[in-house]
Amino acid sequence: MSVTVPTAVPRSELADTVLEPLVATYAEAADPERSAQMRAYMKDIAPFLGLTSPVRRDLSRAVLAGTPRPDEKDCAAIALRCWELPEREYAYFAVDCLRRHVKRCSSGFLPVVRHLVTTRSWWGTVDALAAHVVGGLVAADPELRTVMDAWIEDDDLWVARTALLHQLRHRADTDTERLFAYCVRQSGHPDFFIRKAIGWCLREYAKTDPEAVRAFVERERDRLSPLSVREALKNL
Repeated sequence: MSVTVPTAVPRSELADTVLEPLVATYAEAADPERSAQMRAYMKDIAPFLGLTSPVRRDLSRAVLAGTPRPDEKDCAAIALRCWELPEREYAYFAVDCLRRHVKRCSSGFLPVVRHLVTTRSWWGTVDALAAHVVGGLVAADPELRTVMDAWIEDDDLWVARTALLHQLRHRADTDTERLFAYCVRQSGHPDFFIRKAIGWCLREYAKTDPEAVRAFVERERDRLSPLSVREALKNL
């Protein structure tokens, strides 16, 4: 399957209905002092309105009250339009929407997610997209595993991190061979976010098969970074 970046936001009446009150509601609740703190904590990846997660989700529920469930086109339009807005809370709204409605999206939605992963990338959005959206799409269509095989080779560290983390919630359905192969493939990566992701996905799978993870780490210890090993074995 080829993966292409979407070039246009699809037309969506639901997105038209939601975005205007969303922007107005979020802006009215903005907290400038908290905004500066959040922006600093997230390494200045984007401006923030200063909405805490509980406040933001309460506001989101109010905006969405009475609206119909989105279809795949609506999900794409809402996510892409939110990503165009400067403040990061709108991206979080989009991620929450995709998490809630991923089962209404087909494998053809994956290029949209890749665009989100590679645009203004940071762990606050990438990790949720990986575990809950990409992971859900792959679980529904195992043929997408071959796309993950390409993503783990990608030069963009956030795409590779997504491939590492996409099975976080698969538990007993985890493709163990791929999980371990991906960890080996990126074991020499110098970046903290890749090394941390290797340890995280191994630690999560250890909740399902601790002996397999322990054996893998012992076998590959010389390749894995100390951070990856420490994270993988944290609960064993």
